Amino acid sequence: MGTKVTDPRKPLGYAVKRHRLKLGMTQEQLAEAADLHWTFISGIERGVRNVSILKLFKIADALNVRVRDLVKDL
Repeated sequence: MGTKVTDPRKPLGYAVKRHRLKLGMTQEQLAEAADLHWTFISGIERGVRNVSILKLFKIADALNVRVRDLVKDL
């Protein structure tokens, strides 16, 4: 009856990783720039971590992109 909801964590993680690699950054460098732990970045990129809106803004800022650039494929 309704539309099947897919897990948005996977495409979000892919977007974070794509932007990170485009900048030539490691997970550790992104984590430091966003004031987060590298294992948290790893979990996001693997699509297994939930991200708060505040942390999403920190990550977008560290990647020099807008949040909408990270979530446009969700």
